Amino acid sequence: MAAESSQSAAALPASVTAAPVISTTHWTEPQDEREEEDVREDGDSALGDDAASTTASLSASILEYRTIHGRTYHSLQGTAEHWTPNDDAHLESMDCVHHCLTLLLDNKLYLAPIDEGPIRVLDVGCGTGIWAIDFADIHPEAEVIGTDISPSQPEWVPPNLKFEIEDCTQPWTYQPSSFDFIHLRYLYGSITDWDALYAQAFKACKPGGWVEAVDPSVNLRSDDGSVREGTAFYDWGRLFNEASSKLGRSMSMVDDQSTPESFKRAGFVDVRSRTFKLPATAWPRDPRLQQLGAFSQLAMEQDLDGYAMYLFTNALGWSAQQVTVFLARVRKEMRDLRIQPYFLIEVVYGKKPEY
Repeated sequence: MAAESSQSAAALPASVTAAPVISTTHWTEPQDEREEEDVREDGDSALGDDAASTTASLSASILEYRTIHGRTYHSLQGTAEHWTPNDDAHLESMDCVHHCLTLLLDNKLYLAPIDEGPIRVLDVGCGTGIWAIDFADIHPEAEVIGTDISPSQPEWVPPNLKFEIEDCTQPWTYQPSSFDFIHLRYLYGSITDWDALYAQAFKACKPGGWVEAVDPSVNLRSDDGSVREGTAFYDWGRLFNEASSKLGRSMSMVDDQSTPESFKRAGFVDVRSRTFKLPATAWPRDPRLQQLGAFSQLAMEQDLDGYAMYLFTNALGWSAQQVTVFLARVRKEMRDLRIQPYFLIEVVYGKKPEY
């Protein structure tokens, strides 16, 4: 898995070069000089109880990170698999994503109509832990647990919050009906069976409690046709979907509109779905949308390499050099305000029936 492919651009798998995805040779060809002159840049982007629990402890094996193309990734434990690094560069990008999503939801951490008071909350796949920290700060009366496969969270946290190493693709170690609210965010590309995941969330949720899932579409869109065939933005989502499909870990839930139905199959009622447009760069004229786009661009540029390198080399057979060439074109398009790309972000939440 960690081996770097030695395939040339001409030897890429047919699935990669087939339409509508553009062959990587496209990104190694000289660009039209007139196009370079026309680009308008936006400048720098500054912008259960303990005895019964089998929850993994922080041990030497957990800290045995894999190094791939100079980046560290979580240790291989069980069937856990995540496609982004867990080093500082990517953790900073994840924190930028959190800030961006909070702004997108009008400074809300969640949309589900959860109860107030001394509730128990589980944040699955908590990453840097920033969502769980913010929630615990705002709700000091709540008991909050954040889980992840990497111990990437800070040591200094609110007293009502704790972090645990847990693989959400394995049987959960929590007692049935343990939590009032379960939050899952940006697990796209890491799950082989979404129905099984939401079934476990349903089991761990208390009757009358809520589960909320937040995921993006990796496809970049535009309403004005500027994200068109021949651009790197056009290929971006198609390549990610191709790679994740090869690994059996879908990223197409938003495009397929499959999450609400998966919630219903798990047993949730009052299932709601809301979809938001998130500008990928600072192209909008509206001040709020422009700010969202600036933070979205910052999150991507903070670690563009980390988002693409593992999937493109491991699943698509690209060389690291080919990935670098493609990402150079992506960076160029991010600074071209004539192109108006956006992502779709879906928030789905549902209630466990009260028996």
